Amino acid sequence: MAKKIEADFLLINAGQLITAGGNSDHPKRGDQLAEIGLINDGAVAARDGVIVAVGPTSDLRQSVELMEGALLIRARGKVVLPGLVDPHTHLVFAGSREHELEMKIQGASYLEILARGGGILDTVRSTRAAEHEELIRIGREYLDEMLAQGTTTIEAKSGYGLTLRDEVKMLDVIRALQETHPVDIQPTFLGAHAVPEEYKEDADGFVELVAREMLPAVSSLGLARFCDVFCEEGVFSVAQTRRILTEAKRLGFELKIHADEMAPLGGAELAAELGATSADHLMMISDKGIEMLAASDTIAVLLPATTFCVMGERYAPAREMIEKGVAVALSTDFNPGSSPVNSLQIVMGIACRCLKMTPAEVISAVTINAAHAMGSAASVGSIEVGKKADLVIFDAYDYRYLMYRFGTNLVDQVVKCGRIVAGGQC
Repeated sequence: MAKKIEADFLLINAGQLITAGGNSDHPKRGDQLAEIGLINDGAVAARDGVIVAVGPTSDLRQSVELMEGALLIRARGKVVLPGLVDPHTHLVFAGSREHELEMKIQGASYLEILARGGGILDTVRSTRAAEHEELIRIGREYLDEMLAQGTTTIEAKSGYGLTLRDEVKMLDVIRALQETHPVDIQPTFLGAHAVPEEYKEDADGFVELVAREMLPAVSSLGLARFCDVFCEEGVFSVAQTRRILTEAKRLGFELKIHADEMAPLGGAELAAELGATSADHLMMISDKGIEMLAASDTIAVLLPATTFCVMGERYAPAREMIEKGVAVALSTDFNPGSSPVNSLQIVMGIACRCLKMTPAEVISAVTINAAHAMGSAASVGSIEVGKKADLVIFDAYDYRYLMYRFGTNLVDQVVKCGRIVAGGQC
């Protein structure tokens, strides 16, 4: 008789257990996006926060032995997904920009607001003035909201400091949140988020400051895994972006790019050329950009809530990307201006309606592909043996209902590393 698997966590009777599994070495592309690994009456067992068995409830009831004090969750026919992964957020900031909503309604564009000293520069002023502990408090509140809505892993950027001192302050806050909050966080240095007011007549000088002083300092302090640049007309050119990211790569950073959001500048092509982990936004991506991403390992992170919030007319061409073999992920772009949305459930609903992605494709894009977009697919993004026991139990009986009930938080319980951290008995 085979020895039973010992577990200190067991979830049983999931009406639909969505594993999102497959080959975690590679993101899903094309038709693979619709392969979500649905198990009816599914079960998951874990020990010490790591998954040890996955399958039908009847199988795990026979093969798993619960240890003393183990946690047993009866999912009672509900939908269970991997913990949701949000690979593009601007989590840490102070202040708010609700006054810009009226400006947008009156027709002001994102870049026009920025040129008037608003937008990112408005948040820079507030964030520079904020104390370290205040930023931790604000960030923790946003993380609590995200966790309650099923997000268990995120990427978080700096970028509202634009001086070495203030960028380090933001990254220190991200590290403090990493150490004290259940949500896993991957930190990104975004010192080139905008040209600060003190360098508005010398953008190249600021680029050199980022490349020669900020990057080496952040590297030596070990504060960020990724380096990102806002490559856009009126912000940083392709040449300026290349300068920063080439130096970042030399220093050991992994790369990300805010690319082709408002103009087909060539950010996607640069991301593919440099081997970036992700190219994000892409509403204005060129045909060549799509081809180069399809032929690369770079993930296209689409941010439909941003287009929705800025009242844009053009969404990223998700269907064309998927059909041509681009690895697509989704994210909130949570920030105080262009996307004050920190719910991936809302993004999932928008993606179905505005990007014309199917519910199954959307699930792959907020789980395993999102994990690839932040280099975390080895440990999160799918329900597979050896990965973290990060699960979301939704009050639904069909996974398509999650996108159908757009705008409603359907989370019943959130499990992080085999322990309930939101909802239920938390």
